[in-house]
Parts: sequence; structure tokens; C-alpha cells
Amino acid sequence: MDDIQTAFVQRLQQHHIELDEVQLNQFELYFRELVSWNEKMNLTGITERDQVYTKHFYDSVSLAFYQDMSKIDRLADIGSGAGFPGIPLKICFPHIKLTIVDSLNKRIHFLQHVVDTLGLEEVSLIHGRAEEIGRQPDHRDSYDLVTARAVARMAVLNEFCLPFVKEGGIFAAMKGIDPGEELKEAAFSLRELKGKVRKVEAFQLPVEESARHIILIDKTAATPKKYPRKPGTPLKLPLVKS
Repeated sequence: MDDIQTAFVQRLQQHHIELDEVQLNQFELYFRELVSWNEKMNLTGITERDQVYTKHFYDSVSLAFYQDMSKIDRLADIGSGAGFPGIPLKICFPHIKLTIVDSLNKRIHFLQHVVDTLGLEEVSLIHGRAEEIGRQPDHRDSYDLVTARAVARMAVLNEFCLPFVKEGGIFAAMKGIDPGEELKEAAFSLRELKGKVRKVEAFQLPVEESARHIILIDKTAATPKKYPRKPGTPLKLPLVKS
């Protein structure tokens, strides 16, 4: 292990997350593939190795500081982009059955390559719009935990993500700056989509100390039939009280 990996391992150990040699190797392979593929397609603006380990890997795994992942069987990551937070969480918690939904087929190809290269099992990669996939019986009201990281404002995100969460499950929205205003705006969409904010966890990333917030939302009942609306509608006409 070099200094970057040692710091990464120690930071996770502080939150009782242990990595073995296989998992550490998977993170390093992931980093290499991310940087390599990033030269031919736009996956991330962050390519410095220490920054990837902090701003992508540690940031993704931070969800496990506030949610007991041993109790999670099915996890859906919506609008995952280059695989965050889904792939780092899967590396740390191999028992999880991970589904990633992304609207760009090129990213799905990259993620399939990552899954194959890292030898990850029980990962399902779906090319499609969240509004369409969230209506399919295999996915609707089906997941213990649903995540989205830096995808859209909460009033939109709720409609993308809450239809995937099973009754009694959790939607975790991972944000940067304080989401207080977004949550006020999203109050109507939460009521409509049967979500209730349990807690907003705030912390800072190591070294650079930039703000992070994780919004934990409980799903209180099944998704009403009219949601999600047609693809594109949530972004154009967010569920906000006029």
C-alpha cells in the first residue's frame, strides 16, 4: 500500500469499514480504468489519484457511515454516471445486489467493463430513463436503498428515485452544499411520492474540508399510479406547489 491507499483505508477504518487486499486492488483497478476511459469520453473532471480516492471513492462510501449496509439487500443507483456511489459501495459491501440506471449507453458500456474487470457479481446495468424504468414491475417499489449523487434538485430527484424504493425502504440523496432550500421546495413532491425526511447528515471531506450532505428519506407507502410521469416531465415541470 502506498500513502494514498493507506490514508483511504485508515479513513474508512474510523467508520468501522475494513478493506482486504482484494477490495483495495479493485479500487485501484477502478481508478485506472476511470482515468483511461476518461481520455476518450467525459466521465469525470477529477483525475488526480488522491482526488479520485477522496472525492469519488471516499465520498461514495460515506453513505455507509449513516446507513447500516449489512441490512441492505437490493440497492439501486440512479443516474450513476461513472458509477458513483454504486460501485464503491458494492466493492466495500459485496453482498449487495446492485442495479445501476443511466440514460447514456456509453457510460453503461464503461460500467460493464469496470464490473467485468473488477470481477463484481450481482450487478445489473440498465440503459434507460429513470421515469421509464421506475414503472417496470421488477423495479417499482422494490429496493431497500436507492441512491443518487449530484443528479438534480430534490423536487426532481424525488420523482426519479422514490418510485424505486420499497415501502419501508430508504432513498439517500447525496449532496454538496446545504440542501435546506431544496428540501423546502421539495416538500410537495415528498408528500405526493410518499417520502418523509428522516434526517440530513452533514460532514466534510478529508483534507480539503468541502461540505457534504446526505438526505435520508423513508418511503412510507407504495408509489401512486400516476408517478413517475413521462420522461422529461419531472425536469420541465417539477412537483412543486405553485
